[in-house]
Amino acid sequence: MDAGLAIAASGMVAEQLRQDQLANDLANASTPGFKPDESEQRDFGTVLLANTQGGAPVGTLDESVIVGPTFTNMTPGPIQETGEPLDFAIEGSGFFSIRTPEGVRYTRDGQFTVSSAGILTDASGNPVLGPSGQEVHASTGTALPASAIGVFEVTGAKKLGENLYTGTPAGSSKSDVRSGALEASTLDAAKAMVEMVSALRSFQSGQQAIQTIGQTLQEAATQVGSLPT
Repeated sequence: MDAGLAIAASGMVAEQLRQDQLANDLANASTPGFKPDESEQRDFGTVLLANTQGGAPVGTLDESVIVGPTFTNMTPGPIQETGEPLDFAIEGSGFFSIRTPEGVRYTRDGQFTVSSAGILTDASGNPVLGPSGQEVHASTGTALPASAIGVFEVTGAKKLGENLYTGTPAGSSKSDVRSGALEASTLDAAKAMVEMVSALRSFQSGQQAIQTIGQTLQEAATQVGSLPT
């Protein structure tokens, strides 16, 4: 494959991935406790400079755009008062523990409700667990002490979707829990929109580069075919 085509194609793939991430982030701009995803993009020049500074070998030459692993920015978000008795926000690190049909999962979304059986649940109807891993009993419209909600440290937290995470529990968290409040999404919607436009323009630039290279290759093939024998 032509090197220019490979470079342009890799850039388009990277920008498409970024657009997908930004679209999902913007769709959850108002979701309590939501954390945006990010992927590091590096070109060969960046890799070369980093290895020159650290002294590590550069490795094989690859001029394409390199997309690193996707990670979730777990920076705590601002706390917003709601006045709702079953809303809870974690001030600091840690996760609420939720029992799902697939096993125990974790979330920063403290917008809870009460089932018909009087069990505290998340928006999907999964039971919220207390400090000892037990289900929490509550009544609709009645305030629940923050101490009744379990908050746990989790190592290797990985986003699963539906604002849930999986990971390895690492004991109870020392973070405070505020009742009548929710942690807001940490997404900067204005910045994400700017990045979306930038990613789209970069994608379009890759398309134009591929079209130009294609025309050049076609003209070269035509000229070679028309050479006198």
